[in-house]
Amino acid sequence: MPNDLASRLEPIVAEAVKAAGFDLDSFEVQQAGRRQLVKVVVDGDDGVGLDEVASVSRAVSAALDENEHVIASAYTLEVTSPGLDRPLTVRRHWRRAKFRLVKVTPAEGAAFIGRVGHAGEKSARVLVDGEIRDVPYASVTKAVIEIEFKQPPAEDLKLLETDASALNAATTEPKEEPK
Repeated sequence: MPNDLASRLEPIVAEAVKAAGFDLDSFEVQQAGRRQLVKVVVDGDDGVGLDEVASVSRAVSAALDENEHVIASAYTLEVTSPGLDRPLTVRRHWRRAKFRLVKVTPAEGAAFIGRVGHAGEKSARVLVDGEIRDVPYASVTKAVIEIEFKQPPAEDLKLLETDASALNAATTEPKEEPK
């Protein structure tokens, strides 16, 4: 029942989250006694602050109230942002982790720590021990952000910016001159 309920509620919640300007990162419905526990995790390009979580919570609550016939029972709504321990599983996670230090466990080979640069369609550029690697998303078993307590080295950021600029220049088609 909760899985069926979740599949009916998810589009309603996703639309409310999108209208509030955020992405629905995960969604879950659990039975909690006589009530349903609706867990919503939202994310945005610039993260999600407490005021924004409150705003999204009000929007989702209003959407659920408008569609009370779908949930058909009392519920508790829990809206939160993803924690630092959330694995990087899709491109937008990698894009939002730009310049962050990540621990990557590849499907083959040893785990490594590197700083995320450009996140492309199929892979991310990661600075590892002074060298930039192309890390295909499909080759990653697990990737999580490493907590840092100091600013990243300026030379690392410059290398990643230069690499991103070179990638953009290589993929930009020259425009034809008007005849």
